[in-house]
Amino acid sequence: MLAVEISTPGPPDVLKAVERPDPVPRAGEVLIRVAAAGVNRPDVLQRRGAYPPPPGASDLPGLEVAGVIEMLGDGVADWRVGERVCALLSGGGYATLCAAPAAQCLPVPAGMDLVSAAAIPETFFTVWTNVFDRGRLRAGETALFHGGSSGIGTTAIQLAVARGARALATAGSDEKCRACEQLGAERGINYRSEDFVDVVKQVTAGRGVDLILDIVGGDYIARDLAALAIEGRLVVIGFMGGDTATIDFRRILGRRLTITGSTLRPRSVEEKGAIGRDLAIASYDVASGIGPGRKRANAGVSGGRVDGGEGDDVGLLRKGVRRQHEYQDRSKAAQCDMSSQDCEETPSHSRSPFGVGSVGLSASPGGSADCFPGVTLAQEHSQFNGGWVT
Repeated sequence: MLAVEISTPGPPDVLKAVERPDPVPRAGEVLIRVAAAGVNRPDVLQRRGAYPPPPGASDLPGLEVAGVIEMLGDGVADWRVGERVCALLSGGGYATLCAAPAAQCLPVPAGMDLVSAAAIPETFFTVWTNVFDRGRLRAGETALFHGGSSGIGTTAIQLAVARGARALATAGSDEKCRACEQLGAERGINYRSEDFVDVVKQVTAGRGVDLILDIVGGDYIARDLAALAIEGRLVVIGFMGGDTATIDFRRILGRRLTITGSTLRPRSVEEKGAIGRDLAIASYDVASGIGPGRKRANAGVSGGRVDGGEGDDVGLLRKGVRRQHEYQDRSKAAQCDMSSQDCEETPSHSRSPFGVGSVGLSASPGGSADCFPGVTLAQEHSQFNGGWVT
């Protein structure tokens, strides 16, 4: 199989196309012919050498894929060869074939293409376990999601609203705030010009919100606690603003608040499988109404490099990118032309607060060395540049 490996820690150029032996599914696993793989912040951190894979995981990056099942391991009864699936992985998604635990696979929603579906598992599993399992968000309650136009944020807004909760969201521009509202948020809060604590108090008539999902950490934590209602829950899953905070425990005790958090990648197959079952049973069907241009936040593509910071690995295509199509929100996708003898660079300059981008990599004979045949990366970069780790 063809795979994209990290040759040494460093910038995107250290990602190299290599041939590796085809994986063989173990008991309880399925072998997937990969159509697309998601690009997540942990992949970027791993490529930089800052986030090693957990014990037993593949050294290849790639925490989510979509494709078609090609082989079943022993004991797999819930899936069939030829079915379209998307899957959560502990690594190994940057390849044309990967083995995935059957319990961590989800059916591709009807009408959704495989490139878009590759951006489902990581955010949906993360949001479900943190917002509904740990955060216990219920119908009629109000939630605040930081980074509302990120992949986590857009997913959280839609799942919360679909399950009968009110959603508020912070984002870094008025345009992104409006995008959050289009997805169902009652109020987008521009954190550059507004104090989210003040806005929360205004919107909730001084009560506060029942749940906050925080990917920022740092000095946001004390402000989060000020924005919570009595019996409120704060779920921390990132620390882009810093991994330490000073808080007043009198507020926690007096208002009976709960602070919790989690990571997803190191958890066992059994734990992830349980999350997937709950997600599929309770609300996975809402994904059927989430299509390209409405599901994921991405930072846009500029000259073949994702315009969101040095770490965006889709930027390795900067030598050979052709603008292929644009979504309803004007965000572009970059793709090497499958029939061209040469990949030409066509800069795309839009920057959108939402939408799914994709980079298709072709086997063009005269293409750039950075064009990896047969591997597609589905972007889901947030507007943040810090340390969100799931």
